[in-house]
Amino acid sequence: MGWTEERVEQLKGLWNEGLTASQIALALGGVSRNAVIGKVHRLGLAGRTVPARSERPRTQRRTAIHAAPPLPEIIEEDPIKLDDGNFVTVLTINDRMCRWPIGDPSENEFHFCGRKPKTGSPYCEAHARKAYQPQQVKTRRAAS
Repeated sequence: MGWTEERVEQLKGLWNEGLTASQIALALGGVSRNAVIGKVHRLGLAGRTVPARSERPRTQRRTAIHAAPPLPEIIEEDPIKLDDGNFVTVLTINDRMCRWPIGDPSENEFHFCGRKPKTGSPYCEAHARKAYQPQQVKTRRAAS
C-alpha cells in the first residue's frame, strides 16, 4: 500500500502522539514497522515531541525478575553392572539402557550408565535432568 498524503499525515500525528513504529504500522494497516521507520526517517521526524509510550526513563523501569522454582537436587546413582560384573559398553548397550557416557572414550574403562531410561529420552531421570536443563531467564538490571 502506498504512502498517500492522508496516510503520511496520519503517520505524523501518531508519531507525535508517541506511538512506536510497531503501533503505527498496526494502526495504519498494510505497512510494516520497518516501512514506518523508513518513512519517518525520510520525512525527518526523528525528533519526538513526546517520548514513545514504550520508553520510560531508566529510573522508572522495573527489574524483570522471573525466578524459576528451584529444581530438586540431581542424585546420580552408580552405573549398573551386567550379570558378568562388567559395566555397560558400546558393545553391550541397547535402547532400554541410559546412554549417559561415563569416563574418557579413549580409555578402556569408558562405559555408560545403563539404568532404565526415562520415557522418550535416551537417559535415565537423573541424567535427563542434567542434560536438559531449562533455559535461564535473562533479567534486566535497573539503571543506577
